[in-house]
Amino acid sequence: MHAITISQYGGPEVLSWTEVPDPVPGRGEVIVEVAASAVNRADLAQRQGQYPPPPGASDILGLECSGVIAELGPDVHGWRVGDRVAALLSGGGYAEKVAVPDSQLLPVPESLDLRAAASLPEVACTVWSNLVMECGLHAGQVLLIHGGGSGIGTHAIQVGKALGARVAVTAGSTDKLARCTELGAEILINYRKEDFVESLRKATSGHGADIILDNMGASYLDRNLDALAIGGQLMIIGLQGGGKAELDIGKLLGKRGRVIATGLRGRPLTGPSSKADIVAAVREGLWPLITVGIVQPVVHAELSITEAPRAHEMLDSHDTVGKVVLRVRGE
Repeated sequence: MHAITISQYGGPEVLSWTEVPDPVPGRGEVIVEVAASAVNRADLAQRQGQYPPPPGASDILGLECSGVIAELGPDVHGWRVGDRVAALLSGGGYAEKVAVPDSQLLPVPESLDLRAAASLPEVACTVWSNLVMECGLHAGQVLLIHGGGSGIGTHAIQVGKALGARVAVTAGSTDKLARCTELGAEILINYRKEDFVESLRKATSGHGADIILDNMGASYLDRNLDALAIGGQLMIIGLQGGGKAELDIGKLLGKRGRVIATGLRGRPLTGPSSKADIVAAVREGLWPLITVGIVQPVVHAELSITEAPRAHEMLDSHDTVGKVVLRVRGE
C-alpha cells in the first residue's frame, strides 16, 4: 500500500506519498480500507519531532480515518467486511489501509458523507470525554471554548448547544466568530481586541464560566482562573501557549475550582478511562446527535492525500475553520 511518510523531522515538505508494507490485523482488530483521514495539530507536532507515537502505535501520521472494513482479525465481534466506519487511531490514518481495534470503530450512518466522517472521531472523543464524561456538562451551565474556530472548537460549540449550555467562544477574527454564531455560540469574544475575562464577566453578569475548554495551557492559566465561576472546572487539552506556568493556588481555592489536564492518544486501549470506554460513550451519547444532524462535521477543505504538505500548512494558518480532510480514495 501507499502512505504518507516522514523523511526527516521538519516542515511540511518532509511529507511524501510512498510505498510501505500492508498492515496485518491482530487479535480484535480489523483492516480498514481508508476513504479519508483528517489533519490534527498532533500530526504537525509529530512531523516536527515533538510528539512521538505511543509504544506499539504506527509511526505513520493520522489519528482518525473513515472507510470500509476490508478484513477481520481473530476475535472481532459485531462488525462485518463492507461496513462503513469511522475510527479513532493512535496513528496510521494517512494511508490506504490501517489496522484498528474493533473497540475504536464507529458506524457511519448512510445520512453522513463517508469522507466528512473522517473529521469526527478525534474531535468527538476529545470533546465528549472532557466536557461530558469528565466535567459533567449539563443544561444551564456557561461553557467557554478557547479557539472556537478550530476543529475541537467548532465541534464543542455544537455539543454544548445541544446539551443546553450557554456557549462562549474566543477567536481571532470577525469571520471566525460569525461561523461560531452559526454553530450555536452566544457569547463572542475577539481575543485580539478584547480581554476575554472582562467580556465573559459582562456577558454573564459576573458569573463566569462553569467549564473552560482550553487549548492554550500556560499562557492562559492565570486568566482562566479569573474567568472561572465559583465551583468551575478548567479543562486543559492543549499546550499552544506553553507547558509551564505558575499556579495561584489561593485564587483556585477562592473559586473552589478544579484544574484538569487530559490527553487522548496515550490512553490504554481497554480498562477504566480507556479509548474503548470513550468510543462506547460517544457511540451511545453523541453519535445519535450526529446521525440526525444536530451535531455535524465542520470541514474547511478536502484535499487529496498527496497534498498532505499543503493540508498541514492550511491547518497551521489563521484562516482555517473546522477540519482539513485528506481524501485517500474516490473522486
